[in-house]
Amino acid sequence: MTKIKSTTVLAVKHNGSISIGADGQATMGNTVAKSNVKKIRKLQDGKIVTGFAGSTADAFTLLERFDEKLNSYGGNMKRAAIELAKDWRMDRYLRKLESMLIVVDKDDILILSGTGDVLEPDNGIAAIGSGSMYAQAAAQALTKHASQLDSKEIVEESLKIAADICIYTNSNLIIEKIG
Repeated sequence: MTKIKSTTVLAVKHNGSISIGADGQATMGNTVAKSNVKKIRKLQDGKIVTGFAGSTADAFTLLERFDEKLNSYGGNMKRAAIELAKDWRMDRYLRKLESMLIVVDKDDILILSGTGDVLEPDNGIAAIGSGSMYAQAAAQALTKHASQLDSKEIVEESLKIAADICIYTNSNLIIEKIG
């Protein structure tokens, strides 16, 4: 069975705001299966925004679990992320899910992986997916050398650069800004 590959998700904290964005491409083998997948989701009335890479069905399962954890812990994103990561690592069903998440609120960016990791990037930039390293490199350069840009502009330009380089990334972008 051919695996579906897709995605570049990028979050940037810069000049007092956080933005997260993703492209819209899903690829099956060497064919574009869909060009406008919505990989960015708002939770908690827009106070928390998530982006996913990997299997879409697996990502939705994780997003549902994450939303449940948010509700259980009063919207505390870090606590919910840690509790989800514990479950993800220990639960046999969840352990088999192939997806990664970036979650953001007005203050923080976190990466959640199936290995039980909850990572908070040191430099305010997080990227996941097949084009992640291209987008991350572009975002690092832009935050350093184009400091007049806001976080949303950096995410947009970085994802466009990734789309120009990575065959699994397109320029149908969805970007959300918090703060």
